Amino acid sequence: MAPLSGPRVAGPIPGPRSRELLERQEQRESNARTYPRRLPIAIARAEGPFIEDLDGNVFLDFLTGAGVLALGHNHPEVVEAVRRQLDVLCHGLDFPTEAKDEFVSVQLELLPTEFRERAKVLFCGPAGANAVDAALKLCKTATGRSEVIAFQGAFHGSTHSAMAVTGMVSQKEPVQNFMHGVHFFPYPNAYRSAVSPEGGPDWEACLHYFRSALEDPLGGITRPAAVIMEMVQAEGGVVPAPTGFVRGVREVTAELGIPLIVDEIQTGCGRTGTWFAFEQHGIVPDVVLASKAIGGIGMPVAVMFYDESLDVWSSGAHTGTFRGNQLAYVAGTAAARIIQRDGILERVRELGAHAFDVLQGMQRENPAVGDVRGVGLMLGVEIVEPGTSEPDGEGARRVQRAALENGLIVELGGRHDAVVRLLPPLNIARETLDQALGILERAFSVALAEQLVA
Repeated sequence: MAPLSGPRVAGPIPGPRSRELLERQEQRESNARTYPRRLPIAIARAEGPFIEDLDGNVFLDFLTGAGVLALGHNHPEVVEAVRRQLDVLCHGLDFPTEAKDEFVSVQLELLPTEFRERAKVLFCGPAGANAVDAALKLCKTATGRSEVIAFQGAFHGSTHSAMAVTGMVSQKEPVQNFMHGVHFFPYPNAYRSAVSPEGGPDWEACLHYFRSALEDPLGGITRPAAVIMEMVQAEGGVVPAPTGFVRGVREVTAELGIPLIVDEIQTGCGRTGTWFAFEQHGIVPDVVLASKAIGGIGMPVAVMFYDESLDVWSSGAHTGTFRGNQLAYVAGTAAARIIQRDGILERVRELGAHAFDVLQGMQRENPAVGDVRGVGLMLGVEIVEPGTSEPDGEGARRVQRAALENGLIVELGGRHDAVVRLLPPLNIARETLDQALGILERAFSVALAEQLVA
């Protein structure tokens, strides 16, 4: 089979073969399905940064399994590591194995020294939401407290407790009887502030509100069991937390003895240019959550690293049948070694800065591009109604569709789904990145033209 290259789109999307499977999927599968609704393709195969659909169209994949595929699809070295392990052991519960031991060693090696020296590791289950559940449970057990603080705009998963600390109201409205005791605080957003209506940097106001509410004897919140936050709100619209805010939250939580949980499920494994995004802020959290890319090529695994002072659990206090996924361990180890060997973190910083500059150039030329933001190769472009800063979800959907029709897969997020999100493979070639940015620029122009006609 010939290697994939592209992009190339030869006909309408979806093509006839994709349409057949999409229609069958609609008949058989839950209404909860998401991606094929706005990206109507049926996938035949994938390789590196490319996906081919059943009709022979080839797309650049800047969704990468929602950030799972740090090295793109089917990296040959990682595939070979998994292939070798298939003949040895696939499932091992929480028994020690050589594959698991090496995975733990590599992951600890990549942690900052101050955190690594006190870190314990828990394998939580197959998904990031399992790590969120485990972290909340751990902190409640260790502190004997019940309240939890999360942030507006956050996304931590779709299980019951993970959804309780997620800011997405539409997801929560149909579900009753959430986990009680969750309090949401404003998260800084320089482009669209929740606390500074005039706009501009607002992290100081957010931090002041956070501190005063927790220290005020009339603030109404008893000392919480945990604070959970993202260094970059990914699904929330690619909103990076300013360093001053991150350090301030860490300072307050440390002073008050509140465990700080950092959700690195999408930002981890090099996505932002360091192994974990919290490293860029010079803090030491109490709990770090990882999943998605940590499984190498999409192998499911979720991991919690936490300070040994919190390790008060007894045997069996938290279990999960699929926490012994040996294929995920070898894939994750191989991917981490490749990222180290090939200097990919430095490349992420370089390519991320380059892409950011190009996107800012598009912002200057296109009044529908309201804001460009992100860190490393986690980038977001907020689409607005020209002449205003009002989010334009319909305009973003037009951008997404125009990009798809020209061979580029991108995702949407943020409020009103008005943010075009870019999650390319971390090892993407610069010329391929530029090709994708060129497609996106044309998509912006097409969307603006349709917007003005409408």
